Amino acid sequence: MALSDSITIRPLDKPPQATIRVPGSKSITNRALVLAALQNNCDECVLSGALRSEDTEVMVRALQQLGFRIEAQWPTVRVIRSTGPRVVPASFADLFVGNSGTTMRFLTALVALGNGRYRLDGVERMRERPIEDLLGALRQLGVTAYSENKNGCPPVVVEANGLEGGTVRIKGDLSSQFLSGLLLAAPLARSDVIIAVEGPLVSTPYVTMTLEMMRRAGIPVRTRGLSHFHVAAPRSYNLVHYDVEADASAASYFFGAAAITRGKITVGIDIEDPDLPPLQGDFRFVDVLQKMGCQVKRFAYGVCLQGEHLRGIDVDMNDISDTVMTLAAVACFAEGPTTIRNVAHIRHKETDRLAALATELRRVGADVDEFADGLTITPRPLHGAEIETYNDHRMAMSLALLGLKVPGIVIKNPGCVAKTYPGFFADLEKLRC
Repeated sequence: MALSDSITIRPLDKPPQATIRVPGSKSITNRALVLAALQNNCDECVLSGALRSEDTEVMVRALQQLGFRIEAQWPTVRVIRSTGPRVVPASFADLFVGNSGTTMRFLTALVALGNGRYRLDGVERMRERPIEDLLGALRQLGVTAYSENKNGCPPVVVEANGLEGGTVRIKGDLSSQFLSGLLLAAPLARSDVIIAVEGPLVSTPYVTMTLEMMRRAGIPVRTRGLSHFHVAAPRSYNLVHYDVEADASAASYFFGAAAITRGKITVGIDIEDPDLPPLQGDFRFVDVLQKMGCQVKRFAYGVCLQGEHLRGIDVDMNDISDTVMTLAAVACFAEGPTTIRNVAHIRHKETDRLAALATELRRVGADVDEFADGLTITPRPLHGAEIETYNDHRMAMSLALLGLKVPGIVIKNPGCVAKTYPGFFADLEKLRC
């Protein structure tokens, strides 16, 4: 679906009755690509259901620059085992990762396993996103890793001669991706790696996802809660095939659409092994909508949400922070205020998401109180407006939901959804069927 500089969202004529299949998870796809690149026990690893998006294509290109053999015929991706003596085949690379946080954080840790000099850079917003906590952790493990501009943000330079083992302390209050990147690389260190997390850890389901994917690839990690991790090394991943789950964050937009319109939408989330629980914490977003009054039914093949009369709630969204923007849109149609708490870390995402949400929701008429770690949204009569997206895919997709009820909602730069969900607006149109 070709997208222009803006797109007008037309209100629905009636509550939708639809079944939607969202694409594969970006978070799982990028983790699986790293695991497959680092495995050394099988001739090749095949990823099924992999997401094709800007973030995942950036990861594939960067891994190819690092010398890994990857053949992408989306949604199937084949990673062919490296046969040389080096964990990272290339001894030099200048990588451009766009605005992909997972690619920047995971590959900064991965190249520490190499022998050579590696530079990682991105768009202007990426140059504003902190990474010093990860660089400091790598230095504790014997790696020369630093911010080129000495401001704790990319561009990043890593001068590596393999990763020493040992004990490392890392903060987790800005991004769980620092810890996940370190965990993914740790099994290939020269000796055991013990990681201690200092202070609070945000977005813990993503760390749990990393640990479970490592376990499925043959590397269990000994843990004490989510503050202490012991990774045995040196070891190699063993991964022959990985089936990527449907993206729970993407599913949230259609659950939100059902809530706003009082429609009935089923989102298919088939997984290869139904006996394994979903990896993604964002599937719990439906529990939040249930507390607001929606009806939720779970099946072996998906989740069905029926929108009902909505009431405002007070909710801690630290663990499912990628769905904050979706809930903010839904909150505009509830009875009474909704308060979203404990998500200060989303100020360091593709944009300052709390400030951006407050600005754009006020633009359409909502009453929004912004505080350090969250928002309170009090519904008011809404009106049409042009919505700035700040080149943030989740702002575009979440606030497009307003247009399903409110005439005149125009989403600027809709093409930014290509970061994780290129077909979003085409799928949103399916609600009219």
